[in-house]
Amino acid sequence: QSGHYGRDLTGECNYGGRVTDDKDRRLLISVMDRFYTPDVVNDDSFTFSPSGDYYAPVDGQYESYLEYIRSLPLIPNPEVFGLHENADITKDQQETNNLFDSILITLPRQASGVGKSPQDVITALANDILSKMPKEFDEEKAMKKYPVVYAESMNTVLLQELKRFNTLIVVVRKSLVDIGKAIKGLVVMSQELEAMFASMLVGKVPDLWDAKSYPSLKPLGSYILDLVARLKFFQNWITKGIPKVFWISGFYFTQSFLTGATQNFARKYKIPIDHLTFDFEVMESEETMDGKPEDGVYVHGLFIEGAIWDRTEKMMGEAAPKILYDTIPVVWLKPAEKKNISKEGIYEAPVYKTSERRGTLSTTGHSTNFVMFMMMKSDKPQEHWVNRGVALLTQLDD
Repeated sequence: QSGHYGRDLTGECNYGGRVTDDKDRRLLISVMDRFYTPDVVNDDSFTFSPSGDYYAPVDGQYESYLEYIRSLPLIPNPEVFGLHENADITKDQQETNNLFDSILITLPRQASGVGKSPQDVITALANDILSKMPKEFDEEKAMKKYPVVYAESMNTVLLQELKRFNTLIVVVRKSLVDIGKAIKGLVVMSQELEAMFASMLVGKVPDLWDAKSYPSLKPLGSYILDLVARLKFFQNWITKGIPKVFWISGFYFTQSFLTGATQNFARKYKIPIDHLTFDFEVMESEETMDGKPEDGVYVHGLFIEGAIWDRTEKMMGEAAPKILYDTIPVVWLKPAEKKNISKEGIYEAPVYKTSERRGTLSTTGHSTNFVMFMMMKSDKPQEHWVNRGVALLTQLDD
């Protein structure tokens, strides 16, 4: 009991006021639980990590403590923080990316006399992207085919998504045309186009696009492929009807899609929408289903970081060495009343749009990155996966 007092004093009172994000507070308390425990003083065999390298030394002479400190690894292993060994790989990748980002900033913009000039490279790149970018969606035509009706909130979700993507398409196409003209000297190379030129030259998404875009950490080439795939997803929705399985990664504003799914259920069964939440069932199929569910929606496109989804046991499992991500099969999002949801034997995994795992509150009151908590079946306590930093992502960085 005294361990809880110490944990609450440190985690909630001292640091809690500075940690405003509820996921960070959850992690903070979980880490505290590993150290603020009576076992530290009552059990001489108690260790802070599975390897046994980290423990509270028994009562002894001053020199014995120094000897213990010298025996600790010079570079702390991820296990001391409760992380998987793969965390080292992720850390090294981030440091490498930061190093290369710094190097790219110092690259000269002028041609060295061999090969294409930067202007030629950007002109060719702009033309290539323009050739891949479809035209804007016909919102009026889509509205006629999918009118706003009480029984089907997904029509409203579709129309809102088309509007958002149309805004992005216009910005991308116009800026690519303008930069082509600016390189030829037909229009003035503004500050925005100058910054766009520099970003494209090093394979980054221009800030001009980023301001109107969904969150993404992908490099320019992957971003364009991802954007085209998203536009194709919605074009298929318009042409072929509401999908049996929704590609959750393809939405600009994922929360509106989730609200639409909940709203359909609330209107069908006449239950106040604020009494509802989602229950989750991971299916066996990886991407497709034979039909739509009676209630709720099927989604695919999620990735899990820090763990795997064990297809045999149908629950979360430890990640394999050097495998940083695993895909999640189709998930059935089942709206249900909050009072009927059981949280036994599950891990509440936060779902993020990008691996950055942080965002800002938008004007709608939703985070620009965090989507929701998804309850994943597990035979381990929540604290195990919280310390592992396990989360679901709608997209990867490459």
